[in-house]
Amino acid sequence: MMQMRSLIRQFGAAVLAMAIGLTGGPAQAEVRIKDIANFEGVRENHLIGYGLVVGLLGSGDKLNSSPFTRESIRGMLERLGVANLDGAALKTKNTAAVMVTAKLPPFARRGSPIDITVSSLGDATSLRGGTLLVTPLTGADGAVYAVAQGAVATSGYRVDGNAASVVEGVPTIAKIENGAIVEREIDFNLFQLDSVRIALHNPDFTTAARVHDAIENRLGNGAAEVLDSGTVEVWIGGGNVPDTMMTVENLTVTPDAIARVVVDEKSGTIVMGADVRIGQVAISQGGLTVRIQENFNVSQPGPVSVGGGTAVITGAPISIGGSTVVVPETEIDIAESDGSFTILRGDVSLEELVNGLNAIGVGARQTIAILQAIKAAGALHADLEII
Repeated sequence: MMQMRSLIRQFGAAVLAMAIGLTGGPAQAEVRIKDIANFEGVRENHLIGYGLVVGLLGSGDKLNSSPFTRESIRGMLERLGVANLDGAALKTKNTAAVMVTAKLPPFARRGSPIDITVSSLGDATSLRGGTLLVTPLTGADGAVYAVAQGAVATSGYRVDGNAASVVEGVPTIAKIENGAIVEREIDFNLFQLDSVRIALHNPDFTTAARVHDAIENRLGNGAAEVLDSGTVEVWIGGGNVPDTMMTVENLTVTPDAIARVVVDEKSGTIVMGADVRIGQVAISQGGLTVRIQENFNVSQPGPVSVGGGTAVITGAPISIGGSTVVVPETEIDIAESDGSFTILRGDVSLEELVNGLNAIGVGARQTIAILQAIKAAGALHADLEII
């Protein structure tokens, strides 16, 4: 019996400890390093090219207003053996000049396909049903890294009538899945590196220190070094570079951020971080409402109108030279709402701030004005960013 009671006490203590562990402190959200940072040098590269889309159903560029399209058609046909063309005689409406853009992924090998985006350059109304001709894609250094070609796929549609038209989406922008083939690789050998650098998406010394500690707890002391608020260098030592990078990017840390309130005045959107604090302040929200309503009354003359004086015939009024008159009437109503003060105590948390503003009964637009006033009073301990 004594042994049973001892087991019950131990079980109760374990349950109590578990409850304290679950509710005793704030929740910490840990994320992978790969979700808040990237390895320096391992990135995409932008490509761009100029080409022609053919096969359009009369929705291409007007050659009179798009001379670059005419010259591109002439140059293309001359390269294909069709020479001595009169540019002024070209009247086609089935061709459009386009800009082709793409992103070259890191470590892309020769022959790998990549997606491309095709955008109209002239006055074409739609690229639906067209085919992109061979288009070289160059990088920032001017070298050709990929070649694009294929049938375009637009996401929008266009319907025209005699008196109206409907356009859904943008039919002058199209995509081609796997529409380009990589022709040149970017030289980047991981095995020649003695170290790799981690670049944080949001530079912060606290987050960088936590990344440093997580890496050293896994790889050992001296394996990492904080260079600045946005960069942590990881030394490879005698290990394998890809294995080290795989290990590091899957480590979890709790990122830190400064307290910030972001306000979008156009849409009335307000986003407040969890670390936003407000000092003791009293808030009163009230205003003056003026309502003006215009009413128009019509003064109608009698049923019979004659000239020179007014008389009564068989009891019916007779108007002399009568006319219809519109008489305006204006009603003005002024209502003043007395806003009561709400006191927010010092070191107010985000939840207490929201509850206090809701208690006043203010809307999003009024909340924006209140936050600006609190910031001006020096009681908002956070960055107020208005976009």
